Amino acid sequence: MSLPTLKRILLKLSGEVLMGEQQYGIDTDYVARLAQEVKDARDSGLQICLVIGGGNIFRGMAGAAKGMDRAQADYMGMLATIMNALAMQNALEQIGVETRVQSAIQMDEVCEPVIRRRAERHLEKGRVVIFAAGVGSPYFTTDSGAALRAAEMKCDALFKGTSVDGVYNADPKKDPAAKRYDTVDYATVLANNLQVMDASAVALCRDNSIPIVVFSIRERGNLARVLAGGGTQTVVQKGA
Repeated sequence: MSLPTLKRILLKLSGEVLMGEQQYGIDTDYVARLAQEVKDARDSGLQICLVIGGGNIFRGMAGAAKGMDRAQADYMGMLATIMNALAMQNALEQIGVETRVQSAIQMDEVCEPVIRRRAERHLEKGRVVIFAAGVGSPYFTTDSGAALRAAEMKCDALFKGTSVDGVYNADPKKDPAAKRYDTVDYATVLANNLQVMDASAVALCRDNSIPIVVFSIRERGNLARVLAGGGTQTVVQKGA
């Protein structure tokens, strides 16, 4: 099935991709490469919202698994997403892309609060809007934050750029026989726990008819190919 005509999209990047080939943190050269791909997409006429995870710096669930209070660990993870958002903002503005960071945790000295109408106005002016700090509450992932912002901003699709080139029926890193879906419906993803995004994010996209496009952002130029309908990807939508 084909995607609807795209005017406004939300691009969700996992925090891990900002590491590049490092084991931790932010690889500024790699972030600059990602920023150029975002600029190219914006220059094609798209309005772009960004959500970036924080797993390259701190992951709340991992902290909780090691004995930390889950809420406290999740707040630390939210702060990590703000650091990543500021790094991406810097990279985009260095190549001439006006950018605004809006945080679900108020931090007036470094970014705006999340205000939907203000974000819409930024997009209409050609700015990239980076939403940080998830939904602003613990126990929700940045996937849920991405789905929420995509619904709020009435995005035509949610593009999830990861280290994997789509959705598989098993973990391709563990099962060499795993098969990739070209298209799959929300119900199958939820019923089979396919790990596209967490269940609440998938359900929110389903309820708002927002297709989810899963692709590898690590492959140079792949965002442009996927936006053009090519490249390797999996589309999650109704009636697939």
